[in-house]
Amino acid sequence: MSEQIENTQPNQPDKKDDTQPIKPVKKPSRWQSILVSALGFLLLLGLGGFGGYSTGIGARKSAEKAILSGQLSDQYSYALVDIQFGHYENARQRLEYIIQQDPSYPGARDKLTEVLVLSSVPTPAPTATIPPTPDFTGAENAFQRAQELIRAQDWPGALQALDSIRKLDPTYNTAKVDGMYYFVLRNQGYDFITKHGNLEGGIYYLTLAERFGPLDNSARGAREGARTYITGASFWELNWEQTILYFSQAAAGWPSMWDGTMTASQRYFTALMRYGDELFLKQDYCAAYENYQLAASIGALEASSASNAQQAFVQCYPATPTAEPTATPDVIATEAPTEEPTPIPTP
Repeated sequence: MSEQIENTQPNQPDKKDDTQPIKPVKKPSRWQSILVSALGFLLLLGLGGFGGYSTGIGARKSAEKAILSGQLSDQYSYALVDIQFGHYENARQRLEYIIQQDPSYPGARDKLTEVLVLSSVPTPAPTATIPPTPDFTGAENAFQRAQELIRAQDWPGALQALDSIRKLDPTYNTAKVDGMYYFVLRNQGYDFITKHGNLEGGIYYLTLAERFGPLDNSARGAREGARTYITGASFWELNWEQTILYFSQAAAGWPSMWDGTMTASQRYFTALMRYGDELFLKQDYCAAYENYQLAASIGALEASSASNAQQAFVQCYPATPTAEPTATPDVIATEAPTEEPTPIPTP
């Protein structure tokens, strides 16, 4: 008996080809391209704005530094005034502020030490006494004396007379005495700057006058010119470029201002020559020649600077070589043949 073997596994259909057609790559749409371009443009704008912002920050910091320098200079002058009048607490606060902003500010620490010493000196306690009847005789005499000295424009003597009034009777004609103080201090400071070449002293007296009232334009201009002169002189023989920067301003506004040695115009002239010599040694001939030209517009150059100026001119503006004309060969004329043809004999 034959056994019939049955296939217990179901018949599987033939597998079809698994290979699928390759789908085409979709190109980015037009809006996507526009979006990418816009984002790139915004990125460039952002980078440009950041660069401009950084430049602006640098300029702002430079301006703030210049403003702070002027403020510290004013505070130092005010501190000297406070010391003069015995206002040590105000002077201490001003000097501490200066040191906090600029620890290396010249003279601030020494003045602060001086103020601390002066303020630590004990003052005797006043004893209760019956105030004496005010005697205006001495004050009136000092007042009349001050008026005479003011008319004579003797400012130091007038200041001594005014100080005598205040010592004899601080309440005597307070408004008039304050006005006289302002007038005398203002003129003393102005004369110190414009006539005597005492720039620091002039700044000091004008600052004292400002305690009694605002300065006029002439006094403010003289004080500003003195500060510019002093700043420029601080760079003398150390940085000629900075020296020229400050004395170009001083010479333009106050050419005759001086400190007992040279006027602002003379310092500007000398600084231009020295900076020209410095640039000449560095072989920066064009810049050196420009400085020599500016100096020559003020006065005659020194022999060495004049020689350097000529060499710098040659190096900065070399002569253009001119082409020499080329000789053209003479054309030799050839003579035409002069022989006549031989006649042919006839038979």
